[in-house]
Amino acid sequence: MPFSLPELKYAYNALEPHIDAKTMEIHHTKHHNAYTTNLNKAIEGTAIAGASIGEILGQISKQSPAVRNNGGGYYNHNLFWEIMKPGGGGEPSAAIGDAIKSDFGSFGEFKEKFANAATTRFGSGWAWLCKLDSGKLEICSTPNQDNPLMDVDTRGCGGKPILGLDVWEHAYYLNYQNRRPDYITAWWNVVNWAKVGEMLG
Repeated sequence: MPFSLPELKYAYNALEPHIDAKTMEIHHTKHHNAYTTNLNKAIEGTAIAGASIGEILGQISKQSPAVRNNGGGYYNHNLFWEIMKPGGGGEPSAAIGDAIKSDFGSFGEFKEKFANAATTRFGSGWAWLCKLDSGKLEICSTPNQDNPLMDVDTRGCGGKPILGLDVWEHAYYLNYQNRRPDYITAWWNVVNWAKVGEMLG
């Protein structure tokens, strides 16, 4: 089986009170695990069976809906776990902090624009901070499990994702119910800015 469910680098309760342990456990062991299992099933015996997840996403327009949905879900959640940590949050410094201020005016303006992308994503999907080929940072959002790496119309979403927020209801409903804005506000407290800076390169 080419893809496996990654182990988290922190305990399920480590992001409390911002993200509760039960949500983390279900999200990781049920939802992410299902995407992983179903991706492996969808590519078994096909020409992309030995490809990396990046290669698969880069030619997703040629693949089945099962590969698109589960490949996106697999990749997106891998990134999501990495860019969170216990005791995270705050205002980023170093290169990522400078880049955010340069491209968005201030950290406050960046947070407002990112939160708006996450809040206004209709239904299920993701909000992203991406690094374009030009080096500029861009905020966008995608529906379902789509992401900016896919060679499909992601409505202006492109580049390399360096920060992603899951706004599917399964990511927050146990604790926040229909209050997505409250979840987004709380999530800023667990962002791993060191990892985001690392991904910025």
